[in-house]
Amino acid sequence: MTVTVDAQAHQPPTDLVEPRSLDGAADDVVEQWAAEVRRLARERDAVVLAHNYQRPEIQDVADHTGDSLALSRIAAAADASTIVFCGVHFMAETAKILAPEKTVLIPDARAGCSLADSITADQLREWKVEHPGAVVVSYVNTTAAVKAETDVCCTSSNAVDVVASIPEDREVLFLPDQFLGAHVRRETGRTNLHVWAGECHVHAGINGAELTARAQADPEADLFVHPECGCATSALYLAGEGAVPREQVHILSTGGMLDAAKNTTKASVLVATEVGMLHQLRRANPAVDFRPVNERAACGYMKTITPGSLTRALREGRDEVHVDAATAEKARASVQRMIEIGHSGGGE
Repeated sequence: MTVTVDAQAHQPPTDLVEPRSLDGAADDVVEQWAAEVRRLARERDAVVLAHNYQRPEIQDVADHTGDSLALSRIAAAADASTIVFCGVHFMAETAKILAPEKTVLIPDARAGCSLADSITADQLREWKVEHPGAVVVSYVNTTAAVKAETDVCCTSSNAVDVVASIPEDREVLFLPDQFLGAHVRRETGRTNLHVWAGECHVHAGINGAELTARAQADPEADLFVHPECGCATSALYLAGEGAVPREQVHILSTGGMLDAAKNTTKASVLVATEVGMLHQLRRANPAVDFRPVNERAACGYMKTITPGSLTRALREGRDEVHVDAATAEKARASVQRMIEIGHSGGGE
């Protein structure tokens, strides 16, 4: 089955993005809001988790920030009875899968994901029929229903290891991200790896021409490139052609970017991922000039989570995320198989 995904069809409606934030607000206003969030969290016995792509004020008030899988593991291990997941819906689902006994809230249920939406469980079942006996490898950026139809999950940091662990004579169905799939195919050299034509509309929009122009303007800068990006191939091409020294090109997950940021000695780093990540990178190493390859690469779905919606979720207990027990059990097994392989990495 060949499916072409229209990235525009997965763009979040503009009315999802609430313009109000605490950006530029007086320090005392921010402090009062943060104090209220923490008070409500104590009352609800809740831990607040924020993805790296969230608004800066949401990241700053959270008990933990990170990528989706790392946060889901924190959710499972936390003593709190309630998890408030400031991210997109599949992330909150994953937390519920790993912590089924806990209440999981997402501050705005409209926070979807174009990548997760690029394949349904029905489409995956049809694809499996076309390739009987194939091993299904799904990126964690998928719905619970898709994970339930999956043999083993992967993250962007361990996708190559997961696929390499599969016997070479077995076909592999890799989904849903075509750019991560291309990266895995390039690294493993497998010819029997079939890749679903899905994409994150934000990462797909960071293109090779932009990356090339930025790199040429700052030839000493390191490049931090997420493997979901449409420009990942261009980054490797630049390195291969000698336009950028190979040691300056780093294909990294968000967790990998954060680790690299702490250790870099470069004066400047060009970052190809959603712009929310810059907040964490700049906090990790204030001496470095971290700049986006595309300053417009903001996920409207991620930004649906606002200071107001977080406060409402804690005060009113909305919106709760549910995953039926049978689906959760199957989905949990695919995540557990990934962990058993060894290096389970971070999340996306």
